[in-house]
Amino acid sequence: MDSETPSAALPKHLKVSLTITVVLLVVLVLINQFLQTASAPQGIVSFQFAATADQAHAIVRSWGSDGVNWATVSLWLDFLFIPAYVIALVHLTRHLMRDRPGVRERMTARWVRALFVAAGLADASENVLLLNNFDPPDDVISLSATLCALVKFTAVTLGIAGLVVIRAARRHPLAPG
Repeated sequence: MDSETPSAALPKHLKVSLTITVVLLVVLVLINQFLQTASAPQGIVSFQFAATADQAHAIVRSWGSDGVNWATVSLWLDFLFIPAYVIALVHLTRHLMRDRPGVRERMTARWVRALFVAAGLADASENVLLLNNFDPPDDVISLSATLCALVKFTAVTLGIAGLVVIRAARRHPLAPG
């Protein structure tokens, strides 16, 4: 009888990358608490989706100088979070493909990994745009950052959906291994 727990079955590199990702995510969520205002109810996410200079300016004004400092810290910390989550998701994809020899599953996994990398690239582009959109906010930069955020969130969502499809394809649990 195999007494191995599911978490023990995870490879060490996957555990480490997931741990780093979760720690950075928790820090970003905590920082985001300082950024929630009436103009930015979702904190930095509201700034990411401020598609016009007027919306971005209202958010920046509501934050004040302390909030802008926290937003800047959040965006710079996000540059560490990006490779952490991309690497963790790529490792997770490889782990979930461990017992999937099918051609369709392998092709889907390539698309899933490409989606995760695209999300990371869009996220980095978005951060650069947002760092340049504080004083004064600009319509083109605001809209560009919003489009990058949409690409990022869509790519991550589709990638995770792809992982679910890969795992559900044969309707059996991950084989120990």
